Amino acid sequence: MKKPLLLIITGMPASGKTTLAHLIAGKTHCPLLSRDELKEGYINTSGIPHAQLNDDSAKHIYETFFDTIKLLISRKISLVIEAAFQDKLWQPKLSILQSGADIKILICKTKLDIALSRFEKRYLQESAREKYHGDRSGLKNIANELFYNYNPVKSGFPTLVIDTTDNYNPGIEEILEFIYQQ
Repeated sequence: MKKPLLLIITGMPASGKTTLAHLIAGKTHCPLLSRDELKEGYINTSGIPHAQLNDDSAKHIYETFFDTIKLLISRKISLVIEAAFQDKLWQPKLSILQSGADIKILICKTKLDIALSRFEKRYLQESAREKYHGDRSGLKNIANELFYNYNPVKSGFPTLVIDTTDNYNPGIEEILEFIYQQ
């Protein structure tokens, strides 16, 4: 039996990765596991807003994310995963996963001013965003820290960079060709 496919969708905050991940999960008929959505579930259970989460909570969510990926891969289930993967933290985990899965990486990118605008718009339009993702009053500080410190995963895995500035470039059909090519 061949290895399951592990599609990693990543990019800096507000680069379009969550929207693309949901679209690709639907097009490929694979489940989607989002680190942020796991964090939201944890916050719903604990009742502790993002601003009050400690390092132990963050580590718990991080480990749960990878434990779930390992479980699904070990059960031969292809999946889409989505997070703002940072090279230093995620590279060791991806190295472990490569023995059980065929890994492909999709990196979303856009212009910094567009990402910042999307980021701010999300906070203004989604009233619950602050509870799950941080303090709105420090929006510019949060954005600057996330955007300027983002260091994408560097790997030897097949990788496609997608510009999300205006729709997708390359387009969805080309993205799917990349995903399915052997």
